[in-house]
Order: sequence, then C-alpha cells, then structure tokens
Amino acid sequence: MVRILITAMSVLLFASSTVADPESDRKAFVNYFNKRFPNVATESYVNGIYALDKDAYEQWLDIEEFPPYEIAIEEGEQLFNTRFANGKGYADCFDKGGLGIRQNYPYFDSARKQVVTLELAINECREKHGEKPLGYKKGAIASLSAYMASTSRGNIFNITIPDKPALAAYEEGKQYFYSKRGQLNFSCADCHVSNASMQIRADKLSAALGHPTHFPVYRSKWGEMGTLHRRFDGCNKQVRANPQPAQGEAYRNLEYFLTYMSNGLEVNGPGARK
Repeated sequence: MVRILITAMSVLLFASSTVADPESDRKAFVNYFNKRFPNVATESYVNGIYALDKDAYEQWLDIEEFPPYEIAIEEGEQLFNTRFANGKGYADCFDKGGLGIRQNYPYFDSARKQVVTLELAINECREKHGEKPLGYKKGAIASLSAYMASTSRGNIFNITIPDKPALAAYEEGKQYFYSKRGQLNFSCADCHVSNASMQIRADKLSAALGHPTHFPVYRSKWGEMGTLHRRFDGCNKQVRANPQPAQGEAYRNLEYFLTYMSNGLEVNGPGARK
C-alpha cells in the first residue's frame, strides 16, 4: 500500500483547488514538482515516471530504439489516409489536414459548451461522413491518435480557457482530480501529486505534470496501445471506484484540467510505458 506523504505544498494545492484561477493553479502545480524534485527539469516530465526513476529511464531509452508503438503509428497513418465511403477523409475534418495539431487538444467548444478531445473529434469526423464510431479505449482510435500525435512531436501545448463555461469545465476537471473515491478513498492527486515517485507494489508512481503529453501509449501490461481515458479507467479500478464512460463529460473535463496543467510542455506521444 502507498505511504501517504503530506507536504506543505500539496496542502496548498488542495486548498487552491477551490479557487477559479487556472494560471495560478498551473504555476503552483509546476512549482510543487520543481521544489520536490529540484534535479528534474520541468521539460522532462513529458517522460512520465522515467523523469523520476533513473534506472527505469535507462531501460526505457533502450526500448525507444525499437519502440513498440511504431506499428500503431504505421497502422494509424494507413487508416488516416483511407477514404470514407463518401470519398472524404480525416484530413477534411481538421485544421492543417489533421497533421501537427495534437497540441490543440483538448479544447473548449464555446458553441456547444463542452470539451472536445482528439479522440472525440476523430469519431465526430467519422459520424459526420456516415461512418460508424470507433471504440474509445484501444484499437483503431488509439492508432489514429498515435499517428496524429507523432506528427505533432515537439509542438507546445497551450490549452486556453476562453469563457465562463470553459472555466466551469476546467473547475469540474480539477475537482475530479482532487476528490477521493472508491473503497480505498484515493484521489488522482493522492497518487500522482503527494506520492509521486513513491513505490506501489513493484512500480513507482509518476508525477501528474506532463501526464497527457505522451498519450496514447503502448503499455507492457496491456500488450497494446491505449488512450488516456483507458488509463483513467484503470486508475479508478485500482482504487476500487466505478469508472466513468470513456469520453464522457467527467473524463473530458479531467483531461482538460490535466492538459492545462501541462501547458508549455511538448507533445511527446505516442509513448511506451510499463
């Protein structure tokens, strides 16, 4: 079981979770990790746990020579370039033909008053052109997302909060992140803020900063690619809480909050993790 670590900075983060000031939240979030791990460069958090675990980082570098997500990128490229039955394609649905745009997601659609993630946009594109939607956790949608992310590597996240409804969505995502749930009574922050780098069973817990930057990921545990919302599901199950629907409002708002916290970091997906 994880040993709960309470620090003055984590208490500050929890207290600030009720204040509707996203940029102050983000600066406190980044400063917390910079002070707790002074030898870790902020930009390194795109590497997940490998930013905090030197031995695992060396092993990961070896894996990156022949990354297991390469097949998904190739499959995603083929799917991306395959025309729909009506002759249109994914490139017709996205800015810049869908390439180099991962850093713009998720965004808040003010007309619809909801957060739009990349995976949601992919399925909306399909449905707009008469195609059936894909499953949201793995398979083709993870490959498509992996390919689109690969074309965006090095681009900087700069998620915006354009209006009051967007701010409300951000606040709901933040509340979900800090709220305890499940039989174990854990929040996302308990593991990935207060206990980042701590051992849980055979693994160390990653820092929440940079979490969305490297998705979708190939996890050795899964033996395949998975989306960020698949990972949200797994976290909820591990604390014995009921998962939310993939691409439901709760998870999209959570992704919005987490990605805003990672503003200024680079797209580093797709990734490979344990």
